[in-house]
Amino acid sequence: MKKVTLAGVEVPAIGLGTWHMGEDPSQEQREINAIRSGLDAGARLIDTAEMYGSGKSEALVGKALAPYQRDEIYLVSKVLPNNASQAKLESHLDETLHRLQTDYLDLYLYHWRGSVPLAETINELDRMKQIGKIKAWGVSNFDVADMEELWELPAGKYAAVNEDLYNIEERGIEYDLLPWQDEHHVPLIAYSPVGGKQNELGTSMLTNQVVREIAEQHDVTPYVLLLAWIIRNGKTIAIPQTNNSEHAAANMQATKLELTPTDLERLDQEYPKPNHKVPLAIN
Repeated sequence: MKKVTLAGVEVPAIGLGTWHMGEDPSQEQREINAIRSGLDAGARLIDTAEMYGSGKSEALVGKALAPYQRDEIYLVSKVLPNNASQAKLESHLDETLHRLQTDYLDLYLYHWRGSVPLAETINELDRMKQIGKIKAWGVSNFDVADMEELWELPAGKYAAVNEDLYNIEERGIEYDLLPWQDEHHVPLIAYSPVGGKQNELGTSMLTNQVVREIAEQHDVTPYVLLLAWIIRNGKTIAIPQTNNSEHAAANMQATKLELTPTDLERLDQEYPKPNHKVPLAIN
């Protein structure tokens, strides 16, 4: 099983995303079952945020985790930019912890850049780590210039991860951001690994003929194949989201799927690597 080390903790390279979950009460049990199915199949990392459903996703995750030992789960959430100040961050973290029914996060991310000075946010994140409310912190939706600015701050080099949109159709970060992160030993969490609202699966990637042919050769679904492509380098965690229990369990097959050089070459021909800088993709 492919694994990635985050802040000294090794976790499977496929986690569980929760964007769009918790918003429809009629789907609550179905979504809880899907989260538990993914965990039972070997997932460990769960990614959520105070933004998702205005806290409803975090509350759903808290309910889903009730039967599990807390130390078996690597729990990730995010703070909104307008709440990432010295005056607000800790209280919003406390609300997140209450919804998740836990007293600490394994990883807390600055969701995207806002008007609060970066140094102020990072100082608060680091303070939350020092007082034990989080084990580690990181950033999200940061490009190279953001990471370079972060690295100049006294505590900046403690960033455990950067979470960005990344999939086979959106490879722009391969041009300069991923090389920068490799050089500075910052793993990537890839959101929207099959594009868009993943619970709707509305993307041409899944119907591409080459993707389907390679998936058939490996006896997996196109979805699993695309997840395996995301985590191919051993430094990336993909966080697919689904409210289908069977899909949540099947996604873990990607951690054991090794793509051949020929597979990768064919996929590169269909979805070429970037040869110039492009704006950071954000969903």
